[in-house]
Amino acid sequence: MIAGGTGFLGYYAALEFLRRGHEVSSISIPDITLGPWYPKEIKSEYCDVFTTNEAILIERLQGYDAIVYAIGPDDRIVPPAPAYPFYYDRLVEACGKVISAARKAEVKRCTVLNSYFAYFDRIWPELHLADHHPYIRCRVEQAKRVIAEGGDSMIVTVLELPYIFGAMPERIPLWKDILLERLLKMNPIMFPTGGTITITVEAVGEAIVGAIERGTHGERYPVGDQNMNWKEMLSIMMQGLNIHKQIITIPTFLATLNGKKMAKDEKNQGKESGLDMSRLFTDIQSRFLYFDGDISASILGYHRGGVKDAILKMVDRCYPKKES
Repeated sequence: MIAGGTGFLGYYAALEFLRRGHEVSSISIPDITLGPWYPKEIKSEYCDVFTTNEAILIERLQGYDAIVYAIGPDDRIVPPAPAYPFYYDRLVEACGKVISAARKAEVKRCTVLNSYFAYFDRIWPELHLADHHPYIRCRVEQAKRVIAEGGDSMIVTVLELPYIFGAMPERIPLWKDILLERLLKMNPIMFPTGGTITITVEAVGEAIVGAIERGTHGERYPVGDQNMNWKEMLSIMMQGLNIHKQIITIPTFLATLNGKKMAKDEKNQGKESGLDMSRLFTDIQSRFLYFDGDISASILGYHRGGVKDAILKMVDRCYPKKES
């Protein structure tokens, strides 16, 4: 069972499960039309996990060997202030309820999709990322909660996911509004130093299946492939958009001034980001969020490579090229 099996990551996990001969079902909200592109082998049902009580979830999950929890929101969503209760309700409480129901339904294996920010919170304790950023705090709390929910009867693993690129039918990538639209308005493009590890959505699908098939209980797997600095990433996006703009690397303190303005604008709108915009550039964006993807790739069995093509595919999905 994939909770969120019609979403971006859940869809690619479902395809990989089918490819390996598993029977696959999905529970999700009907926010897109499932046309011929969606495999008929997947039994898809409506279920809003945020409002469905545990007793109904237990009934829904009986008979399944494993569950994947692939439901957000991620840090790109800016909720009404304060941000922490919003993220806690959806990432910790709702997820914990589903995993508890799965255990009571005698599901034996579970994988929860989490964020690589939780990994950096562990390896950079001096930054106190979870203390300053509500979204990161909730991702840390989510992992602890679901591992505890597994108890001694269900194997629970957590995948800590980075920047993921690719595209799927019916959905416009969130990158369009969050990043690409902003890049189109900037000339020149000004961005801080730093970078991130990246991965294709197909590889994430393989990692999810690998975690279900052979993950170890309680393990948090940082999943990634190619380390890429911001300038390199933005250049590929510009290539996909077929535009040429100068990309200028700006000092962190200048980026932070803009972040503080963004935080003030959010406050005036009654909103609050899950990542504190006043600290975003010093804590996160101006750092190199890199790690070696070899370890998790060897354990979970996902392929490496193809990130540039995945970025170009994402851009093309956002701005389809017109036939001449």
